[in-house]
Amino acid sequence: MTVSAPVARTAEGDRSGGSLTAVARPRASLLAVVVVPLALVGVLLVLSGRYGYHRDELYFRLLADQPAWGYVDQPPLTPLVARAAVALLGDGAWALRVPAALAAGLLAALLALLARELGGSPRAQVVAALGAASASPLISGHLLLTSSLDWPLWVLVGLLVTRALLREQPACWVWAGAVAGVALANKLLVVLLLVSLLAALVAVGPRDALRTRWPWLGALAALVVGAPTVVYQLANGLPQLDMAGSLTGSTARWLFLPGQLLVLGPPGALVWGAGLVALWRGARWRPVRVLGAAAVAGLGLLFAVAGQFYYSTGFLLLLWAVGSVALADDVVPGLLPWLRGARLGRFVAVNVVTSAVVALPLLPLPWLAASPVPLVNPAVGDQVGWQRYSEQVADVVLALPPAEQRRTVLLAENYGEAGALDRYGPALGLPPVYSGHNALHEAGPPPVDATTTVALVQDPDRPGAEDAVMLWTLRSTFERCEVAGRLDSGTGVPNEEEGTTIVVCRGMLRPWSEAWPDLGYVGLSTFCQPCRRLDG
Repeated sequence: MTVSAPVARTAEGDRSGGSLTAVARPRASLLAVVVVPLALVGVLLVLSGRYGYHRDELYFRLLADQPAWGYVDQPPLTPLVARAAVALLGDGAWALRVPAALAAGLLAALLALLARELGGSPRAQVVAALGAASASPLISGHLLLTSSLDWPLWVLVGLLVTRALLREQPACWVWAGAVAGVALANKLLVVLLLVSLLAALVAVGPRDALRTRWPWLGALAALVVGAPTVVYQLANGLPQLDMAGSLTGSTARWLFLPGQLLVLGPPGALVWGAGLVALWRGARWRPVRVLGAAAVAGLGLLFAVAGQFYYSTGFLLLLWAVGSVALADDVVPGLLPWLRGARLGRFVAVNVVTSAVVALPLLPLPWLAASPVPLVNPAVGDQVGWQRYSEQVADVVLALPPAEQRRTVLLAENYGEAGALDRYGPALGLPPVYSGHNALHEAGPPPVDATTTVALVQDPDRPGAEDAVMLWTLRSTFERCEVAGRLDSGTGVPNEEEGTTIVVCRGMLRPWSEAWPDLGYVGLSTFCQPCRRLDG
Protein backbone atom coordinates (compact mmCIF):
# COMPACT_ATOMS: atom_id res chain seq x y z
CA MET A 1 0.00 0.00 0.00
CA THR A 2 1.50 3.34 -1.01
CA VAL A 3 1.59 6.32 1.29
CA SER A 4 0.96 9.72 -0.24
CA ALA A 5 1.98 11.90 2.67
CA PRO A 6 4.18 11.77 5.75
CA VAL A 7 2.74 10.02 8.76
CA ALA A 8 1.13 12.05 11.50
CA ARG A 9 2.62 12.08 14.96
CA THR A 10 0.04 11.74 17.69
CA ALA A 11 0.81 12.25 21.35
CA GLU A 12 -0.57 10.06 24.09
CA GLY A 13 -1.48 13.09 26.19
CA ASP A 14 -2.11 16.77 25.83
CA ARG A 15 1.44 18.22 26.04
CA SER A 16 2.50 15.10 27.86
CA GLY A 17 5.45 14.26 25.69
CA GLY A 18 4.29 10.64 25.79
CA SER A 19 4.87 7.98 23.19
CA LEU A 20 4.06 8.76 19.58
CA THR A 21 1.96 6.63 17.26
CA ALA A 22 2.14 6.96 13.47
CA VAL A 23 -1.05 7.29 11.44
CA ALA A 24 -0.23 6.71 7.79
CA ARG A 25 -2.31 8.29 5.05
CA PRO A 26 -2.99 5.48 2.55
CA ARG A 27 -3.63 6.01 -1.12
CA ALA A 28 -7.04 7.31 -2.05
CA SER A 29 -9.39 4.63 -3.29
CA LEU A 30 -10.69 5.35 -6.80
CA LEU A 31 -13.73 3.22 -5.99
CA ALA A 32 -14.53 5.22 -2.86
CA VAL A 33 -13.67 8.73 -4.04
CA VAL A 34 -14.94 8.55 -7.62
CA VAL A 35 -16.98 5.46 -8.49
CA VAL A 36 -19.28 5.33 -5.45
CA PRO A 37 -20.06 9.10 -5.58
CA LEU A 38 -20.76 8.99 -9.32
CA ALA A 39 -22.97 5.92 -8.92
CA LEU A 40 -24.90 7.64 -6.15
CA VAL A 41 -25.39 10.76 -8.27
CA GLY A 42 -26.54 8.62 -11.18
CA VAL A 43 -29.15 6.75 -9.14
CA LEU A 44 -30.47 9.98 -7.65
CA LEU A 45 -30.75 11.65 -11.06
CA VAL A 46 -32.61 8.66 -12.52
CA LEU A 47 -35.14 8.84 -9.69
CA SER A 48 -35.34 12.64 -9.56
CA GLY A 49 -38.53 12.87 -11.61
CA ARG A 50 -40.62 10.33 -9.69
CA TYR A 51 -43.53 11.36 -7.44
CA GLY A 52 -43.47 15.17 -7.36
CA TYR A 53 -42.19 18.27 -5.62
CA HIS A 54 -41.54 18.24 -1.90
CA ARG A 55 -43.15 21.12 -0.02
CA ASP A 56 -39.74 22.64 0.77
CA GLU A 57 -38.78 22.59 -2.91
CA LEU A 58 -41.99 24.44 -3.78
CA TYR A 59 -41.11 26.98 -1.09
CA PHE A 60 -37.55 27.49 -2.34
CA ARG A 61 -38.95 27.97 -5.83
CA LEU A 62 -41.15 30.77 -4.46
CA LEU A 63 -38.31 32.38 -2.52
CA ALA A 64 -36.17 32.27 -5.64
CA ASP A 65 -38.45 35.00 -7.02
CA GLN A 66 -37.75 37.09 -3.88
CA PRO A 67 -33.91 37.13 -3.67
CA ALA A 68 -32.65 38.60 -0.42
CA TRP A 69 -29.71 38.52 1.98
CA GLY A 70 -31.78 36.35 4.27
CA TYR A 71 -35.27 35.33 5.31
CA VAL A 72 -37.03 35.02 8.63
CA ASP A 73 -36.66 31.24 8.55
CA GLN A 74 -33.36 30.65 6.76
CA PRO A 75 -30.29 32.16 5.08
CA PRO A 76 -30.33 32.67 1.30
CA LEU A 77 -28.05 29.97 -0.16
CA THR A 78 -30.52 27.14 -0.85
CA PRO A 79 -33.14 29.45 -2.45
CA LEU A 80 -30.34 30.90 -4.61
CA VAL A 81 -29.35 27.40 -5.68
CA ALA A 82 -33.01 26.71 -6.52
CA ARG A 83 -33.13 29.90 -8.58
CA ALA A 84 -30.02 28.88 -10.51
CA ALA A 85 -31.34 25.35 -11.11
CA VAL A 86 -34.63 26.62 -12.52
CA ALA A 87 -32.86 29.20 -14.69
CA LEU A 88 -30.36 26.71 -16.10
CA LEU A 89 -32.33 23.48 -16.26
CA GLY A 90 -36.02 24.39 -16.35
CA ASP A 91 -38.99 24.62 -14.03
CA GLY A 92 -39.38 21.06 -12.81
CA ALA A 93 -38.81 19.03 -9.68
CA TRP A 94 -36.01 17.09 -11.36
CA ALA A 95 -34.14 20.34 -12.07
CA LEU A 96 -34.19 21.36 -8.41
CA ARG A 97 -32.87 17.93 -7.47
CA VAL A 98 -29.75 18.05 -9.66
CA PRO A 99 -27.84 20.21 -7.10
CA ALA A 100 -29.00 17.89 -4.30
CA ALA A 101 -27.73 14.83 -6.16
CA LEU A 102 -24.38 16.50 -6.85
CA ALA A 103 -24.10 17.48 -3.18
CA ALA A 104 -24.76 13.85 -2.20
CA GLY A 105 -21.94 12.72 -4.47
CA LEU A 106 -19.64 15.30 -2.92
CA LEU A 107 -20.64 14.08 0.55
CA ALA A 108 -19.70 10.51 -0.37
CA ALA A 109 -16.29 11.61 -1.65
CA LEU A 110 -15.61 13.73 1.44
CA LEU A 111 -16.51 10.87 3.77
CA ALA A 112 -14.05 8.65 1.91
CA LEU A 113 -11.34 11.31 2.15
CA LEU A 114 -11.99 11.72 5.87
CA ALA A 115 -11.59 7.98 6.36
CA ARG A 116 -8.34 8.13 4.39
CA GLU A 117 -7.12 11.00 6.57
CA LEU A 118 -7.73 8.81 9.59
CA GLY A 119 -5.53 6.10 8.08
CA GLY A 120 -8.35 4.12 6.54
CA SER A 121 -7.60 1.47 3.93
CA PRO A 122 -9.33 1.56 0.54
CA ARG A 123 -11.93 -0.83 1.95
CA ALA A 124 -12.59 1.51 4.89
CA GLN A 125 -12.90 4.42 2.48
CA VAL A 126 -15.60 2.60 0.51
CA VAL A 127 -17.55 1.87 3.68
CA ALA A 128 -17.24 5.54 4.66
CA ALA A 129 -18.44 6.74 1.25
CA LEU A 130 -21.56 4.59 1.56
CA GLY A 131 -22.56 6.65 4.59
CA ALA A 132 -23.93 9.16 2.06
CA ALA A 133 -26.39 6.45 0.98
CA SER A 134 -27.82 6.01 4.48
CA ALA A 135 -31.23 7.23 5.61
CA SER A 136 -31.16 10.96 6.37
CA PRO A 137 -28.35 11.87 3.93
CA LEU A 138 -30.13 9.93 1.19
CA ILE A 139 -33.32 11.95 1.73
CA SER A 140 -31.24 15.13 1.44
CA GLY A 141 -29.64 13.75 -1.72
CA HIS A 142 -32.96 13.06 -3.40
CA LEU A 143 -34.70 16.31 -2.40
CA LEU A 144 -33.36 19.85 -2.46
CA LEU A 145 -33.41 20.73 1.24
CA THR A 146 -31.21 23.04 3.28
CA SER A 147 -29.54 19.90 4.63
CA SER A 148 -28.59 18.88 1.07
CA LEU A 149 -25.83 21.48 1.13
CA ASP A 150 -25.30 21.47 4.87
CA TRP A 151 -23.98 17.94 5.40
CA PRO A 152 -21.17 18.11 2.81
CA LEU A 153 -20.06 21.40 4.36
CA TRP A 154 -20.08 19.87 7.86
CA VAL A 155 -17.98 16.91 6.74
CA LEU A 156 -15.56 19.22 4.96
CA VAL A 157 -15.13 21.20 8.19
CA GLY A 158 -14.48 17.91 10.01
CA LEU A 159 -11.94 16.85 7.36
CA LEU A 160 -10.04 20.13 7.64
CA VAL A 161 -10.05 20.04 11.45
CA THR A 162 -8.71 16.48 11.26
CA ARG A 163 -5.88 17.61 9.00
CA ALA A 164 -5.08 20.50 11.31
CA LEU A 165 -4.82 18.23 14.35
CA LEU A 166 -3.63 14.90 12.95
CA ARG A 167 -1.35 16.13 10.15
CA GLU A 168 0.05 19.22 11.88
CA GLN A 169 -1.34 21.52 9.17
CA PRO A 170 -2.59 24.43 11.30
CA ALA A 171 -3.56 26.57 8.31
CA CYS A 172 -6.43 24.12 7.80
CA TRP A 173 -8.15 25.85 10.72
CA VAL A 174 -8.55 28.93 8.53
CA TRP A 175 -9.99 26.90 5.67
CA ALA A 176 -12.35 25.15 8.08
CA GLY A 177 -13.56 28.54 9.27
CA ALA A 178 -14.12 29.73 5.71
CA VAL A 179 -16.18 26.63 4.92
CA ALA A 180 -18.21 27.20 8.10
CA GLY A 181 -18.83 30.74 6.88
CA VAL A 182 -20.26 29.36 3.65
CA ALA A 183 -22.43 27.00 5.70
CA LEU A 184 -23.73 30.03 7.64
CA ALA A 185 -25.18 31.30 4.37
CA ASN A 186 -27.15 28.06 4.14
CA LYS A 187 -28.24 27.15 7.67
CA LEU A 188 -27.31 28.45 11.11
CA LEU A 189 -27.03 24.93 12.48
CA VAL A 190 -23.29 25.02 11.74
CA VAL A 191 -22.93 27.30 14.77
CA LEU A 192 -23.69 24.22 16.86
CA LEU A 193 -20.75 22.41 15.24
CA LEU A 194 -18.37 25.30 15.97
CA VAL A 195 -19.51 25.70 19.57
CA SER A 196 -19.26 21.94 20.13
CA LEU A 197 -15.75 21.80 18.66
CA LEU A 198 -14.61 24.62 20.93
CA ALA A 199 -16.13 22.98 24.01
CA ALA A 200 -14.54 19.67 23.04
CA LEU A 201 -11.09 21.21 22.58
CA VAL A 202 -11.33 22.71 26.05
CA ALA A 203 -12.58 19.47 27.57
CA VAL A 204 -10.38 16.81 25.96
CA GLY A 205 -7.76 18.71 23.96
CA PRO A 206 -5.42 19.02 22.35
CA ARG A 207 -5.55 22.33 24.23
CA ASP A 208 -2.26 23.43 22.71
CA ALA A 209 -4.21 24.23 19.54
CA LEU A 210 -6.15 26.93 21.40
CA ARG A 211 -2.86 28.57 22.43
CA THR A 212 -1.99 29.19 18.79
CA ARG A 213 -3.50 31.81 16.52
CA TRP A 214 -4.85 29.34 13.97
CA PRO A 215 -8.23 28.31 15.47
CA TRP A 216 -8.97 31.93 16.22
CA LEU A 217 -8.09 32.93 12.66
CA GLY A 218 -10.48 30.21 11.58
CA ALA A 219 -13.21 31.74 13.74
CA LEU A 220 -12.47 35.11 12.16
CA ALA A 221 -12.68 33.56 8.69
CA ALA A 222 -16.09 32.13 9.56
CA LEU A 223 -17.31 35.56 10.65
CA VAL A 224 -15.93 37.29 7.56
CA VAL A 225 -17.31 34.79 5.05
CA GLY A 226 -20.60 34.51 6.94
CA ALA A 227 -20.88 38.27 7.55
CA PRO A 228 -23.94 38.84 5.31
CA THR A 229 -25.91 36.24 7.27
CA VAL A 230 -24.72 37.54 10.64
CA VAL A 231 -25.53 41.14 9.70
CA TYR A 232 -28.99 40.17 8.41
CA GLN A 233 -29.83 38.33 11.62
CA LEU A 234 -28.63 41.18 13.86
CA ALA A 235 -30.34 43.85 11.76
CA ASN A 236 -33.65 42.01 11.84
CA GLY A 237 -33.77 41.07 15.51
CA LEU A 238 -32.47 37.48 15.18
CA PRO A 239 -35.63 36.16 13.49
CA GLN A 240 -34.31 32.60 13.35
CA LEU A 241 -34.50 32.39 17.12
CA ASP A 242 -38.29 32.52 16.73
CA MET A 243 -38.08 29.96 13.96
CA ALA A 244 -35.94 27.63 16.08
CA GLY A 245 -38.32 28.01 19.01
CA SER A 246 -41.26 26.97 16.85
CA LEU A 247 -39.55 23.69 15.93
CA THR A 248 -38.70 22.59 19.46
CA GLY A 249 -40.87 21.10 22.15
CA SER A 250 -41.43 18.20 24.49
CA THR A 251 -42.41 15.86 21.64
CA ALA A 252 -39.11 16.56 19.87
CA ARG A 253 -37.21 15.83 23.08
CA TRP A 254 -38.90 12.45 23.57
CA LEU A 255 -38.21 11.52 19.96
CA PHE A 256 -34.61 12.70 20.02
CA LEU A 257 -32.79 9.76 21.58
CA PRO A 258 -34.64 6.93 19.76
CA GLY A 259 -34.40 9.04 16.61
CA GLN A 260 -30.62 8.72 16.65
CA LEU A 261 -31.06 5.05 15.71
CA LEU A 262 -32.84 6.15 12.53
CA VAL A 263 -30.70 9.04 11.29
CA LEU A 264 -28.22 6.84 9.41
CA GLY A 265 -30.45 3.79 9.50
CA PRO A 266 -30.69 1.27 12.38
CA PRO A 267 -27.76 -0.81 11.05
CA GLY A 268 -25.79 2.40 10.55
CA ALA A 269 -26.12 3.22 14.23
CA LEU A 270 -23.65 0.42 14.95
CA VAL A 271 -21.10 1.98 12.58
CA TRP A 272 -21.24 5.50 14.02
CA GLY A 273 -21.46 4.05 17.52
CA ALA A 274 -18.26 2.09 16.83
CA GLY A 275 -16.67 5.34 15.69
CA LEU A 276 -17.51 7.06 18.95
CA VAL A 277 -16.07 4.20 21.00
CA ALA A 278 -12.96 3.96 18.80
CA LEU A 279 -12.12 7.64 19.26
CA TRP A 280 -11.89 7.03 22.99
CA ARG A 281 -10.16 3.66 22.90
CA GLY A 282 -7.80 4.15 19.95
CA ALA A 283 -4.55 5.82 21.01
CA ARG A 284 -3.70 6.61 17.39
CA TRP A 285 -6.64 9.01 17.22
CA ARG A 286 -6.07 10.89 20.47
CA PRO A 287 -5.47 14.23 18.68
CA VAL A 288 -8.85 13.95 16.94
CA ARG A 289 -10.73 12.65 19.94
CA VAL A 290 -12.25 16.12 19.79
CA LEU A 291 -14.56 14.85 17.02
CA GLY A 292 -16.19 12.39 19.40
CA ALA A 293 -16.37 14.88 22.24
CA ALA A 294 -17.90 17.47 19.91
CA ALA A 295 -20.54 14.95 18.81
CA VAL A 296 -21.44 14.16 22.41
CA ALA A 297 -21.61 17.87 23.25
CA GLY A 298 -23.68 18.64 20.17
CA LEU A 299 -26.16 15.86 20.80
CA GLY A 300 -26.43 16.93 24.42
CA LEU A 301 -27.21 20.51 23.42
CA LEU A 302 -29.80 19.37 20.88
CA PHE A 303 -31.48 17.21 23.49
CA ALA A 304 -31.43 20.06 26.01
CA VAL A 305 -33.17 22.47 23.62
CA ALA A 306 -35.50 19.74 22.27
CA GLY A 307 -34.18 20.05 18.73
CA GLN A 308 -35.32 17.86 15.85
CA PHE A 309 -33.62 14.47 16.02
CA TYR A 310 -32.19 14.66 12.48
CA TYR A 311 -30.22 17.82 13.32
CA SER A 312 -27.52 15.44 14.57
CA THR A 313 -26.86 14.07 11.07
CA GLY A 314 -23.64 16.05 10.57
CA PHE A 315 -22.14 14.77 13.82
CA LEU A 316 -23.13 11.19 13.09
CA LEU A 317 -21.63 11.34 9.59
CA LEU A 318 -18.27 12.29 11.09
CA LEU A 319 -18.54 9.38 13.50
CA TRP A 320 -19.56 7.08 10.62
CA ALA A 321 -16.28 7.85 8.84
CA VAL A 322 -14.35 7.00 12.02
CA GLY A 323 -16.37 3.84 12.58
CA SER A 324 -15.75 2.74 8.99
CA VAL A 325 -12.00 2.76 9.62
CA ALA A 326 -12.31 1.21 13.06
CA LEU A 327 -14.35 -1.74 11.79
CA ALA A 328 -12.84 -2.27 8.34
CA ASP A 329 -9.25 -2.06 9.60
CA ASP A 330 -9.74 -3.55 13.08
CA VAL A 331 -8.26 -0.47 14.73
CA VAL A 332 -9.67 -1.35 18.15
CA PRO A 333 -9.39 -5.08 18.80
CA GLY A 334 -12.49 -6.55 20.40
CA LEU A 335 -14.80 -3.80 19.11
CA LEU A 336 -17.77 -5.58 17.48
CA PRO A 337 -15.58 -8.55 16.44
CA TRP A 338 -18.48 -10.20 14.60
CA LEU A 339 -18.73 -7.19 12.25
CA ARG A 340 -15.60 -7.73 10.17
CA GLY A 341 -14.61 -8.63 6.63
CA ALA A 342 -17.36 -9.69 4.25
CA ARG A 343 -19.90 -9.49 7.06
CA LEU A 344 -19.26 -5.74 7.38
CA GLY A 345 -19.83 -5.35 3.64
CA ARG A 346 -23.14 -7.21 3.79
CA PHE A 347 -24.16 -5.21 6.84
CA VAL A 348 -23.55 -1.88 5.11
CA ALA A 349 -25.30 -3.14 1.97
CA VAL A 350 -28.40 -3.94 4.03
CA ASN A 351 -28.28 -0.42 5.46
CA VAL A 352 -28.07 1.09 1.97
CA VAL A 353 -30.96 -0.99 0.61
CA THR A 354 -33.30 -0.37 3.56
CA SER A 355 -32.42 3.34 3.48
CA ALA A 356 -33.20 3.50 -0.23
CA VAL A 357 -36.64 1.94 0.25
CA VAL A 358 -37.48 4.48 2.95
CA ALA A 359 -35.80 7.56 1.45
CA LEU A 360 -36.25 7.24 -2.32
CA PRO A 361 -39.33 7.13 -4.59
CA LEU A 362 -38.99 3.43 -5.38
CA LEU A 363 -42.45 2.09 -4.54
CA PRO A 364 -45.47 2.52 -6.85
CA LEU A 365 -48.01 4.81 -5.21
CA PRO A 366 -50.51 2.01 -4.34
CA TRP A 367 -47.71 0.09 -2.63
CA LEU A 368 -46.51 3.25 -0.91
CA ALA A 369 -50.00 3.94 0.44
CA ALA A 370 -50.19 0.44 1.91
CA SER A 371 -46.71 0.56 3.43
CA PRO A 372 -45.38 2.15 6.64
CA VAL A 373 -42.87 4.21 4.63
CA PRO A 374 -44.83 7.52 4.83
CA LEU A 375 -45.00 7.15 8.60
CA VAL A 376 -41.27 6.49 8.92
CA ASN A 377 -40.34 9.17 6.38
CA PRO A 378 -43.04 11.87 6.08
CA ALA A 379 -40.99 13.54 3.33
CA VAL A 380 -42.25 10.83 0.97
CA GLY A 381 -45.88 11.78 1.56
CA ASP A 382 -44.99 15.43 1.05
CA GLN A 383 -44.06 14.64 -2.56
CA VAL A 384 -47.52 13.37 -3.50
CA GLY A 385 -50.63 15.21 -4.65
CA TRP A 386 -49.63 18.83 -5.18
CA GLN A 387 -50.86 19.15 -8.76
CA ARG A 388 -54.17 17.45 -7.97
CA TYR A 389 -54.64 19.69 -4.93
CA SER A 390 -54.15 22.73 -7.18
CA GLU A 391 -56.71 21.38 -9.65
CA GLN A 392 -59.23 20.94 -6.83
CA VAL A 393 -58.73 24.55 -5.79
CA ALA A 394 -59.19 25.56 -9.43
CA ASP A 395 -62.52 23.73 -9.55
CA VAL A 396 -63.75 25.93 -6.70
CA VAL A 397 -62.44 29.19 -8.15
CA LEU A 398 -63.73 28.56 -11.67
CA ALA A 399 -67.18 27.76 -10.27
CA LEU A 400 -67.48 31.37 -9.05
CA PRO A 401 -69.23 33.96 -11.23
CA PRO A 402 -66.73 35.58 -13.67
CA ALA A 403 -67.13 39.00 -12.07
CA GLU A 404 -66.35 37.56 -8.64
CA GLN A 405 -63.37 35.64 -9.97
CA ARG A 406 -61.75 38.95 -10.90
CA ARG A 407 -61.96 40.05 -7.23
CA THR A 408 -60.72 36.74 -5.85
CA VAL A 409 -57.36 35.83 -4.35
CA LEU A 410 -56.00 32.59 -2.93
CA LEU A 411 -54.82 32.29 0.66
CA ALA A 412 -52.64 29.32 1.68
CA GLU A 413 -52.11 28.23 5.26
CA ASN A 414 -48.57 26.99 4.65
CA TYR A 415 -45.73 27.48 2.21
CA GLY A 416 -46.21 24.08 0.57
CA GLU A 417 -49.75 24.97 -0.48
CA ALA A 418 -48.63 28.43 -1.59
CA GLY A 419 -45.78 26.96 -3.61
CA ALA A 420 -48.03 24.42 -5.33
CA LEU A 421 -50.63 27.04 -6.25
CA ASP A 422 -47.90 29.32 -7.57
CA ARG A 423 -46.38 26.47 -9.62
CA TYR A 424 -49.56 25.02 -11.12
CA GLY A 425 -52.01 27.90 -10.72
CA PRO A 426 -51.19 30.02 -13.79
CA ALA A 427 -51.84 27.13 -16.19
CA LEU A 428 -55.16 26.49 -14.40
CA GLY A 429 -56.26 30.12 -14.63
CA LEU A 430 -55.96 30.77 -10.90
CA PRO A 431 -55.49 34.21 -9.33
CA PRO A 432 -52.36 35.07 -7.28
CA VAL A 433 -51.71 33.22 -4.03
CA TYR A 434 -50.79 34.81 -0.69
CA SER A 435 -49.70 33.31 2.61
CA GLY A 436 -48.66 34.47 6.05
CA HIS A 437 -46.31 31.53 6.58
CA ASN A 438 -42.61 32.23 7.18
CA ALA A 439 -40.99 34.57 4.63
CA LEU A 440 -44.11 34.66 2.44
CA HIS A 441 -45.72 37.05 4.90
CA GLU A 442 -43.15 39.67 3.88
CA ALA A 443 -44.59 39.75 0.34
CA GLY A 444 -47.48 41.76 1.76
CA PRO A 445 -51.29 41.54 1.76
CA PRO A 446 -53.66 41.02 -1.16
CA PRO A 447 -54.86 44.13 -3.02
CA VAL A 448 -57.65 46.25 -1.55
CA ASP A 449 -60.12 45.20 -4.25
CA ALA A 450 -59.74 41.49 -3.41
CA THR A 451 -63.05 41.01 -1.62
CA THR A 452 -63.41 37.24 -2.07
CA THR A 453 -60.85 34.79 -0.76
CA VAL A 454 -60.53 31.12 -1.53
CA ALA A 455 -58.50 29.76 1.37
CA LEU A 456 -56.98 26.46 2.40
CA VAL A 457 -57.58 25.76 6.07
CA GLN A 458 -56.86 22.73 8.23
CA ASP A 459 -60.02 21.06 9.46
CA PRO A 460 -61.97 23.78 11.32
CA ASP A 461 -63.72 21.14 13.44
CA ARG A 462 -60.52 19.66 14.88
CA PRO A 463 -59.77 20.27 18.60
CA GLY A 464 -58.06 23.62 19.12
CA ALA A 465 -58.87 24.85 15.61
CA GLU A 466 -60.38 28.03 17.00
CA ASP A 467 -56.89 29.04 18.14
CA ALA A 468 -55.25 28.58 14.72
CA VAL A 469 -53.92 31.79 13.16
CA MET A 470 -55.49 31.19 9.76
CA LEU A 471 -58.96 30.28 10.95
CA TRP A 472 -59.14 33.09 13.48
CA THR A 473 -57.98 35.64 10.89
CA LEU A 474 -60.60 34.52 8.38
CA ARG A 475 -63.40 34.62 10.96
CA SER A 476 -62.39 38.09 12.14
CA THR A 477 -61.95 39.45 8.59
CA PHE A 478 -64.99 38.09 6.71
CA GLU A 479 -68.70 37.95 7.40
CA ARG A 480 -68.97 34.34 6.27
CA CYS A 481 -66.82 31.47 5.04
CA GLU A 482 -68.37 28.46 3.34
CA VAL A 483 -66.78 25.05 2.88
CA ALA A 484 -66.46 24.31 -0.84
CA GLY A 485 -64.38 21.14 -0.84
CA ARG A 486 -61.54 19.16 0.65
CA LEU A 487 -58.15 18.21 -0.71
CA ASP A 488 -57.76 14.58 -1.73
CA SER A 489 -54.78 13.28 -3.71
CA GLY A 490 -56.69 10.14 -4.64
CA THR A 491 -53.62 8.04 -3.86
CA GLY A 492 -54.27 7.03 -0.27
CA VAL A 493 -50.77 8.24 0.67
CA PRO A 494 -51.02 10.11 3.98
CA ASN A 495 -49.65 13.63 4.37
CA GLU A 496 -50.64 16.74 6.28
CA GLU A 497 -52.60 18.19 3.34
CA GLU A 498 -55.07 15.35 2.98
CA GLY A 499 -58.53 16.54 4.07
CA THR A 500 -57.55 20.22 4.17
CA THR A 501 -60.67 22.34 3.75
CA ILE A 502 -61.20 24.68 0.79
CA VAL A 503 -63.32 27.61 1.96
CA VAL A 504 -64.76 30.61 0.13
CA CYS A 505 -64.89 33.75 2.27
CA ARG A 506 -66.94 36.86 1.43
CA GLY A 507 -68.02 40.14 3.00
CA MET A 508 -64.91 41.81 4.39
CA LEU A 509 -65.22 43.22 7.91
CA ARG A 510 -61.82 44.90 7.88
CA PRO A 511 -59.27 45.74 5.17
CA TRP A 512 -56.36 43.47 4.36
CA SER A 513 -53.94 46.12 5.59
CA GLU A 514 -55.38 45.64 9.07
CA ALA A 515 -55.77 41.87 8.92
CA TRP A 516 -52.40 41.03 7.42
CA PRO A 517 -50.22 41.67 10.51
CA ASP A 518 -52.31 39.09 12.41
CA LEU A 519 -51.59 36.43 9.80
CA GLY A 520 -47.81 36.19 10.11
CA TYR A 521 -46.33 33.07 11.72
CA VAL A 522 -43.16 30.99 11.38
CA GLY A 523 -42.36 27.31 11.48
CA LEU A 524 -44.97 25.32 13.36
CA SER A 525 -46.17 28.29 15.43
CA THR A 526 -49.73 28.46 14.10
CA PHE A 527 -51.11 29.32 17.55
CA CYS A 528 -53.14 32.50 17.38
CA GLN A 529 -51.74 35.25 19.56
CA PRO A 530 -54.20 38.00 18.42
CA CYS A 531 -57.27 35.91 19.27
CA ARG A 532 -55.93 35.29 22.78
CA ARG A 533 -55.28 39.00 23.27
CA LEU A 534 -58.69 40.07 21.99
CA ASP A 535 -60.71 37.29 23.56
CA GLY A 536 -59.08 37.70 26.96
